[in-house]
Amino acid sequence: MKPKILITGVAGFIGSNLADYLINKGYNIIGIDNLSYGLIEQVPDSVVFHKKDICSKSIYPIFDDADVVFHLAAKNCIADCQLDPVETASINVAGTVNVFEACKKSNVEKVIYAESSAIYEGTSSFPSREKDEAPESFYAISKVASKMFAVAYRKFSELNSIALRYFNVYGPKQDYRRSIPPLMCAIIIKLLKGDQPVIYGDGQKRRDFIYIDDVNSFHELLINKKSVISGTYNIGFGLNYSVMEVYETIQKLMKTDIIPDHQPDLPGEAFQNLADISNAMSLGWKPQVDLEEGLKLSIDYIRNYVLPTIYTQ
Repeated sequence: MKPKILITGVAGFIGSNLADYLINKGYNIIGIDNLSYGLIEQVPDSVVFHKKDICSKSIYPIFDDADVVFHLAAKNCIADCQLDPVETASINVAGTVNVFEACKKSNVEKVIYAESSAIYEGTSSFPSREKDEAPESFYAISKVASKMFAVAYRKFSELNSIALRYFNVYGPKQDYRRSIPPLMCAIIIKLLKGDQPVIYGDGQKRRDFIYIDDVNSFHELLINKKSVISGTYNIGFGLNYSVMEVYETIQKLMKTDIIPDHQPDLPGEAFQNLADISNAMSLGWKPQVDLEEGLKLSIDYIRNYVLPTIYTQ
């Protein structure tokens, strides 16, 4: 029998995609989300859904039916976190501790939780290894604080926890409504509408982009690899591309000559990131979807499912 999976942040980008992926593989999913950032329509119908805040102790009984927990709920827009560090700490630190406490009380087998590649934002070591921590922003610091609590729960409560440092994940259901939308969907939506996309700065910043399906294949590996009960893993592709390289690839795929609107650079962003994924690959995982293929899939999804909703809003 497959283990029962609980996902916090199930209405968000990674959480809803993970729920879809696992349901298609025959897993039963329990979901928690307060819908402050996620969308209820993104939650698959078969998910046993609870509209709850991860900071509330009322979530504790929900964990009793879970074998493995994915804790993905977070405040994760770096710019928004810089504007409100108090809320950032409340959600990303106190909320995470509350989830760890719920897992401990319910004796879950393991909790797999989201850290972030932002932890490397101040590093000069590329590709970045899990030990190359150099957080600078409030968001990154909140993720380091969560890591320290995870270590303490392993020490004092024997709670098995696995940290995933996601690099730049992209694919269906990215939140284009954010104050600064994710790069891929922001460019694609503007070009599909015939508008000029915004690029902040000169477009030479480089990012390690990984398609959501590759991320979810690693998620499933962790569910089933019983010997893996702790550790920290970078989840990226192991290659990086400049913003302009991404733009030009999308431009080529969409056969458009629209040029971007360059706006002043965003403060506090690292010039580049690049994942050393050797730890993740040592478990038998390897990303499969290259940038061009992932962008084709993203363009098709946005054209067919996102653009119609924008025009009816």
